[in-house]
Amino acid sequence: MNAPRITTLFLDIGGVLLTPGWDRPARARAVEFFQLDAREFEERHHLSADLYEVDRIGLAGYLERVVFHLPRRFHPDEFRSFMFAQSSPHAPMIELARELRRRHGLRVVLLSNEGRELGQHRIQAFDLDAFSDVFVVSGFVRCRKPDTEIYRMALDLAQVRPEHVAYVEDRPLFVETGARLGLHAIHHTGLETTGAALAALGLPAGA
Repeated sequence: MNAPRITTLFLDIGGVLLTPGWDRPARARAVEFFQLDAREFEERHHLSADLYEVDRIGLAGYLERVVFHLPRRFHPDEFRSFMFAQSSPHAPMIELARELRRRHGLRVVLLSNEGRELGQHRIQAFDLDAFSDVFVVSGFVRCRKPDTEIYRMALDLAQVRPEHVAYVEDRPLFVETGARLGLHAIHHTGLETTGAALAALGLPAGA
């Protein structure tokens, strides 16, 4: 019996297509640059980040809770610009996604935990909308991985069955969650291994 044909590619953003948007190293750079109290900053971040990622508070609310609860010598716009500047592309992975879409006629869904404003910035700044059809970003849909609801929402929005989806994700827990729902889940650790895993699913890249 032939394996189901893959018609849709689910891709994480931070850790797959781009660097993480606001991870611990990025926050450490902010602490150093703005001379913040690291322990207080991290505690406040962890108490507020989940609310921001599901759009219960906007970026302004996050910054008010985490940074601007005290008077600062810098403006919120300066911190926001610094925060946005921490992102950079994994260009070979973006090119692989573009090539697979062209070669195999795939639909591409971005499935990511990102706050609304940061997610919008990253999509626009790195032209992710040029090769993606659906954006299931936690800040847009108000739920986040590893909640199975966000995966079901992605399947519904893309109108695809799990067995027709290849899902590329760098976090093992999220990979496991996708696999339990029937997605062909690939733990992304690098371009070569991910490319090989996709090829094994019938999605080779190249000529």
